[in-house]
Order: sequence, then C-alpha cells, then structure tokens
Amino acid sequence: MSIEVGSKVQGKVTGITNFGAFVELPEGATGLVHISEVADNYVKDINEHLKVGEEVTVKVMNVEKDGKIGLSIRKAKDQPERPQRPQRPQRPRSNKPNDIRPKENFEQKMARFLKDSEDRLTSLKRHTESKRGGRGAKRG
Repeated sequence: MSIEVGSKVQGKVTGITNFGAFVELPEGATGLVHISEVADNYVKDINEHLKVGEEVTVKVMNVEKDGKIGLSIRKAKDQPERPQRPQRPQRPRSNKPNDIRPKENFEQKMARFLKDSEDRLTSLKRHTESKRGGRGAKRG
C-alpha cells in the first residue's frame, strides 16, 4: 500500500520533539505530525497528548519530493457534521431621511457633499477663532 495524500493510516509514535511527533507508517516510512496537528485545541506540551510507542490514526496531508511526509492526527478524526445555520429573515429597509431622497447622480451627490463640507468647515473655523480671540489676536 503506497502512502497517498488524503489517506488515513495507522502508525506508531517513534519519537517526540518540541515541534511535533514522528510516526512510523506501514512499509517503514516515517512522517511528522506537527504540534499544531495533534489536537483540536492548543497543545503546549505534546507529551500530554502522545507517548512513544502509542498507536495512532493519522491522515496524510502531504508528501514532499524529498520524501518528507506531513501527517495530521486531528484531521484523521471523523469530524461531527456541523448543523447548517438557519437562513436569516430579510429585514425591511429603514425609512431614514437619507433613504427618501430621489435618485441622485454622481455630480449631485458630490455637490451636496461639498456644500455640507464647506458648512462644517465654516462652522468649525468660526468656533475655533472665537476661542483664540478672533483674527487680530496674534501678537508678534
């Protein structure tokens, strides 16, 4: 049986490192289960999850040209099917004042934006100048 990507195979843990575990596969091939592929939750210490000599089921994730085999224990487990979320009901559009405007073309929208912007700037300048004491407040 050749090792194919996507297949699930039984293997035996032969070594544990701080970054993963080496698993001996059928026909004597060895692959690596990265620490992130050991369990569905965060794994701080791989020794809490695996022991040397333990039999595990792994899924072959990739086979490199140089012969390295990437394995996953968490993807080898049958995942329970997630129930589909119910469709959300459509909400009616709100009747905000902005929604009542008749269709505007780009030029009309831009003109309205510029007018609103100028009004805000004028108001802001008037407000800040009054706090500074007006235009003649600068003394040199």
